[in-house]
Amino acid sequence: MPAKLYLIPVTLGDSPVQDVIPSRALGILRGLEHFIVEDLRSARRYLRKAGVTADFDSLHFYLLNEHSRDGDLEEILEVLRKGKSMGILSEAGMPAVADPGANLVALAHSNGVQVIPLSGPSSILMALMASGMNGQSFRFHGYLPVKPLQRLGRIRQIEKAALETGETQIFMETPYRNMKLLEDLLSQCREETMLCVAADISLDTEFIKTKAIREWRREVPLLHKRPAVFLLNGNIQQLNSQ
Repeated sequence: MPAKLYLIPVTLGDSPVQDVIPSRALGILRGLEHFIVEDLRSARRYLRKAGVTADFDSLHFYLLNEHSRDGDLEEILEVLRKGKSMGILSEAGMPAVADPGANLVALAHSNGVQVIPLSGPSSILMALMASGMNGQSFRFHGYLPVKPLQRLGRIRQIEKAALETGETQIFMETPYRNMKLLEDLLSQCREETMLCVAADISLDTEFIKTKAIREWRREVPLLHKRPAVFLLNGNIQQLNSQ
């Protein structure tokens, strides 16, 4: 049988796997022997939680992260060429979205390997669904620049796009820099601009609220080390007219 490349969903945090991962995805996961992962330790931990009972010494792991080189991708591709199906695991959520797995997926297509996405939790779409903002027209920006001046400029650009187009603007940050990003949003955005903060999605500590910037300034949530997604859109009148 020709090899397949499966895009396998991962929980967004320490929630029970069976609560958020469909049974079809778990069944395919348990039948694979080759896994492409960002971090070996967290991948093994997730496989155990997902019910993989195979001896881990019999499984094959291939690292794919920001440190990977072209030679690493070629090594993975060679496994697929030999007819061995593989699964890509992100650190959280869906692979290949704001994730290094996208490069491998592109190579798989160019080499005639069937790519099969499996459904599971997506913090981006779940945040959009729960925001009350425009779900018909939206744009995902991924991670904003780390350098302060570049990040401030990007925030102003994103807000301008939201106000001019009515599109929901979605972006995220690494958990340990969430508070700084939130501070920048509150300092740079107009007081009537709407901001949704969606943190710990699918966990017991889930926090999702949409309010005007002026309201967020009165009560700033604690987001340090909590995975979060941020969404911007126009003022309340604009949202009600969509």
